[in-house]
Amino acid sequence: MSIEHVWPEGEKWLLVSVLALEMVMGIIGNSRVIVLSCVQCRGQFCCHHWLPFVSLTLSDLGCSLLIISGSLLAMLTGGQRSPWCEVVSLLKFAFISSSIGSIAILCVQRLIGRTSTRGALFLFLLTGCLAAWVTGVVFGSVPVIYAWIRYDSAEMLCAVFWETNYSDMMVYILCAFSICIFLPFLLILVCSLLSAAGCCSASDSDDEDTDLSAVSPLLVACYVLCYSPFVMSELILLGRQDLSPAPTWLRTVSSVMSYLDCALNPLIYCSHQDFREAGLALLWTSRKLSAQDPVLTAVTKP
Repeated sequence: MSIEHVWPEGEKWLLVSVLALEMVMGIIGNSRVIVLSCVQCRGQFCCHHWLPFVSLTLSDLGCSLLIISGSLLAMLTGGQRSPWCEVVSLLKFAFISSSIGSIAILCVQRLIGRTSTRGALFLFLLTGCLAAWVTGVVFGSVPVIYAWIRYDSAEMLCAVFWETNYSDMMVYILCAFSICIFLPFLLILVCSLLSAAGCCSASDSDDEDTDLSAVSPLLVACYVLCYSPFVMSELILLGRQDLSPAPTWLRTVSSVMSYLDCALNPLIYCSHQDFREAGLALLWTSRKLSAQDPVLTAVTKP
């Protein structure tokens, strides 16, 4: 089964430009979110549910620094070599799992309210957030251990391919999707429906507009939109007993769209007014520190 695809020169440089833009947006945007949330602007905007935001931002930043840059380099050099090939494949699945797991935890916390930020319940949600990372690493390691990893020029990175055993592929995809994708998505769906039905307590619903968690519906919509091509490509593979992969264009779109999610999430945070104002205040403060206006201290008469 051939997985090589030769890009025409024009399409190659178009993809290089798109990947470079997504990488720069992801690195700058998520780095700025970390600075705003953890360093200089603490207390300038309301964020009771900081745990899933930190996890999601670290996942997006890691994807921008390692995965998107790896795809960009692969486009320029013509492939990825071992062991970086296996590392990229493992990390990509870990970042996908941690992202949807973090959004699921955010939806749960938004539904429960402030009580989810302390005590045993917070420890339980912290464990769930860590579990999303661990399960992603575990399922990402399985193809590496069994040597199912090959470079796919259509996806612009090393991906999982099967050539002889349909049953192994079916078991792996069903288990990975059920645990890492379907369960968190089901949790997101249930919590979103309950929140829309007004099941939050009155005191917590009063804080919805001011807390950064108000952007969670946009985060869910963006994740579903950006990862739909990835899910479609995996379902197509699951339905083909000859083990032939999804069409080339769909595999390319799935990579580009999944990378786009990492770049769009910081922009979604900026749709929250207090967070946006904190970012502008930080920018303004930095400019004032770098260029102080002259101050008149004395006047000397001739």
